[in-house]
Amino acid sequence: MSGFIIDLDGTLYAGQRSIPYAAEFIAFLQKNNLPYLLLTNNSSRLPEEVAVHLYKVSGIIVEPGKIFTSAQAAARYASHHQKRALAYCIGEKGLVQALESAGLEVLQKIDEKDNRLTSEQIKLWPPKYVIQGIDRQFTYAKLEKAVQFITAGAAFINTNPDHLLPSENGIQPGAGSIAAAIELASQVKPIVIGKPSSIIMNYAIELIGLPPKDIWVVGDNIRTDIGGGIAVGCPTALVLTGLATAENVQQQMDESRIQPTLICSHLMELANRLYP
Repeated sequence: MSGFIIDLDGTLYAGQRSIPYAAEFIAFLQKNNLPYLLLTNNSSRLPEEVAVHLYKVSGIIVEPGKIFTSAQAAARYASHHQKRALAYCIGEKGLVQALESAGLEVLQKIDEKDNRLTSEQIKLWPPKYVIQGIDRQFTYAKLEKAVQFITAGAAFINTNPDHLLPSENGIQPGAGSIAAAIELASQVKPIVIGKPSSIIMNYAIELIGLPPKDIWVVGDNIRTDIGGGIAVGCPTALVLTGLATAENVQQQMDESRIQPTLICSHLMELANRLYP
C-alpha cells in the first residue's frame, strides 16, 4: 500500500482558483482508503482554515487532522527540545495558536510600539526561541526585538524558506524574506523547518505511519516538494499544475539538478500510472 504527502497551493488549488482533477484525486484516495497528508509551508492559517479554503475553492472535503502546516512542525520541534519554553513569535494566527497548542509560552505582551528594549527588559524576558513565519504586520520594532533576543542566546527558528509567494496581486515577500533580514542583522542562521527541510518531512512520514519508500511526495515545486521528498528517501511525483509547467519543467530540473521519480500533467494521471 502506498501513502501520499501532498502539497496544497499549486497542487490542489492555485490561490483562489481550483485545479483540474484535484478533487477527483483526493476522492480516489479516500475511496481506496489510501493514507495521505496535506503538507503546507504556509504558517499563517490554522488547519481548520485550510480545510475551509480547500472546500470553498476546490470542493474538496478533508478533516483538519489530514492537514499539517509548517507552524505545527515548528511548534512540535521547539516543544520537543524544551517543553513550556518561552518563545518570541513573529507570525500570524496560525503560528501563534500552533505554539500555544504545543505547550509553549508565547511572548506577545511586549508593546510593539516600543521600538527599544533595555538590557533589563531582555533579562526579564529571556525567551528560549525566536520563532518566525510569514507576518504581514512585520515592523522594524519586531526585527529589533528578534535580533536582541537572538544575540542574547535565543534559538532562531524559521517556519519556511520561501522568499516569494504568488498571489492574485502578483509576487509578495514570503517568510524567507523576513528570515533573511533577521539573519543578516543577527548574523545567526535559522533552523529551517518547512519543505525541503527533512524536519517537516520526517514529521509527515511519522504521521502517515509508513516507510519512506512507500510514501509518494507530490507537488508542483521541484525545489521544495520534490527536493524535500528526495531528502528523506521517498519517491516523488511532480505535477505540472503550478510552479512547474510543461514549458519550464526541463529548465527547472536543469537548474536545480533535481529529478522527480515521475512527472505528470495532473493528479489523476499520477493515480492512473500508479494504479492502472
